[in-house]
Amino acid sequence: MNILFVADPLEIFKIYKDTTFSMMREAQRRGHRIAACGPEDLVWRSGDNVKAAVREIRLTEETEPWFLETGTPVKALKDFDAVIMRKDPPFDSEYFYATHLLEHAEREGARVFNNPRALRDHPEKLAIMEFAQFTTPTLVTRDADAVRAFHDLHKDVILKPLDGMGGMGIYRVKADGLNLGSITETLNRNGATSLMVQRFVPEITAGDKRVLVIGGKPVPFSLARIPQGSEVRGNLAAGGKGVAQPLSARDLEIANAMGPVLAARGLLLVGLDVIGDCLTEVNVTSPTCFQEIHDQAGFDVPAMFVDALEAATQR
Repeated sequence: MNILFVADPLEIFKIYKDTTFSMMREAQRRGHRIAACGPEDLVWRSGDNVKAAVREIRLTEETEPWFLETGTPVKALKDFDAVIMRKDPPFDSEYFYATHLLEHAEREGARVFNNPRALRDHPEKLAIMEFAQFTTPTLVTRDADAVRAFHDLHKDVILKPLDGMGGMGIYRVKADGLNLGSITETLNRNGATSLMVQRFVPEITAGDKRVLVIGGKPVPFSLARIPQGSEVRGNLAAGGKGVAQPLSARDLEIANAMGPVLAARGLLLVGLDVIGDCLTEVNVTSPTCFQEIHDQAGFDVPAMFVDALEAATQR
C-alpha cells in the first residue's frame, strides 16, 4: 500500500514514544510506502481533486536522522491506498476545516482513517454522553449555579474545559468548595463557554487507563497513567507514570460494548479513558500509547493496527 500520514511536522516527533512513528515503522516493515504531510498542506481548487504537497519518506532505523526524504511531490489524496489522520489536538477551526477537506477527498475516492465526519461527530469530552451508562456522574453547562449545585450534591468534583488536552485546565474541588467560583469563571469565561464537571473518581490513584480499541476490538493491555506526587492528573504530558496492565473485566465490558459501534462509524482507532470502572473520555483524533504498551507488555499494538488498516482498505 501507499499510505499518507497527515500529522504534525516530522521534525518534532519523539520517536522513542511516538505512536504515529510506530505505525510508520510497522507499515514500512511490511513493504508499504510512506508519505507525510500536515493539514496545512491540503489544497482544493475548483475543478480539481483535493491534493497535498507530501513528503515521501523512508525510515532509516537510526535515531538521527530517523527518516530520509525521497521525494516531495504534489499528489491527490485519492491516489493513496490509505490516508491516516494523525494531527494532534487541539480540535480548533483549522482542524475542523481539515476534516472537511478530507471528507471531500473521500467523495473523490480517498480512504481516510479515522473517518473525517466521525472525527467531527465525536468530540473527545462530549462523546461520553452517548455511553452514559459507563460514566461517573457528569454535567456539561455554562451555568455557574448549576456547577455549584452539582458540587453541593457530589462534594468532590473535577472541572475541565471541553477543548483541553493532555490534562490541560483540569481542576479538583473538594467538599470545602475552595475556589469553586473562581475556577468556574476561568473555565466558563463568565458564562460564555461550556465546561464539564464530573464526580471525582478516587481510583485515579491507580491510574487513568488508556484502553485502545482497534477495528472494534480492544487491545488486551491498557496503559494506566498514574499521577505522581500531589498531582491529580495522570496524563503523561502532566508528568504521570505509564504502567501497562491487562484489561480488567470492566475495561473489557466497556470496550466490547463501544468498539463495534464506533468502528461501524469509521473510527478505526479509538482511545477510551477509564478511571476505576468509569469511562471519562473517548479519544478519536490521535490516540497514543502504542509503544509504551508494546515495550512493557510485549503486545504488538502497531501490528494489530496495520492488520486492521490492511483489512479496512480491502472492504
